[in-house]
Amino acid sequence: MSSSPDTTRAFYSHPSDAHASNSLFSDSDSLFPDARAHLQRRYRELPDQLPADWNDTLDTLLSHRSVRSYLNQPLPKGALETAIAAAQSAPSSSNLQAWSVIAVTDTDRKARINAVSGSQRQISEAPLLLVWLADLSRLRGIADSRSHTADGLDYLETFLLAVIDAALAAQNAVTAFNSLGLGSCYIGAIRNNPTTVAAELGLPPEVFPVFGLTVGVPDPARATDVKPRLPQSSVLHREQYESSVRPDDLARYDSTLRDFQIEQSLPAIDWTQQLSQRIGTAAALKGRDRLGEVLKELGFKLK
Repeated sequence: MSSSPDTTRAFYSHPSDAHASNSLFSDSDSLFPDARAHLQRRYRELPDQLPADWNDTLDTLLSHRSVRSYLNQPLPKGALETAIAAAQSAPSSSNLQAWSVIAVTDTDRKARINAVSGSQRQISEAPLLLVWLADLSRLRGIADSRSHTADGLDYLETFLLAVIDAALAAQNAVTAFNSLGLGSCYIGAIRNNPTTVAAELGLPPEVFPVFGLTVGVPDPARATDVKPRLPQSSVLHREQYESSVRPDDLARYDSTLRDFQIEQSLPAIDWTQQLSQRIGTAAALKGRDRLGEVLKELGFKLK
């Protein structure tokens, strides 16, 4: 496979000679410099418990950010196929492998999909749009070809299984692309008009476009930083669920995200306010409030 362009390595760098060491470290002063830097960027503070070791895989995972600006050049030869191999290495419930993916490179087709998916710049700029599918059609076709029943496909559980399979596969692909110096951005707006997308892609019944993923060589002139996340204390529960509404965590995170937005020349808005706007009304779902009806139109019974 062709090596990734040098311009992309700055986005997902793996800069350590020290990774060869297998020694365990227990305090922040002796933690690998790479680990401290990555954790600081992800949280804008160091977690209470620091990792005992570090490696290139963690570098790649903690360096992830959505990339919405791409150079006008194709992917390196074999990059797509390698990422799909990584996707197929993800766990799959009962090994049903109930997902598929469509690689879209045709400019006109991308434009038509983009027109019903929010008209987003990253879709226009990226040389590749992957549309990840929850695919029960293949399973039904296999059962039919052997004159077997497939009643289990009629239930919500199996649809959920297929969506989870697609998501796990896609994230493995994202990590593979990142490791090759390529950037990506998930496109949830594919679900704004799933019947139109399904028609454009020629999807049979019982196949649902879960999300899109733009992929390309990041434009270093329009680079973005790693977006901070909530403190771990808001998402990590031990033994039993505790209240997730932690006022101190939320106040810190609102402040952290405002600082990030200002650094990135974005409008500064509290995360809690942004969240309220996103979930406040059905209209904020931009058509996805009809998803239950649409899934039945696409052939899913969802018993």
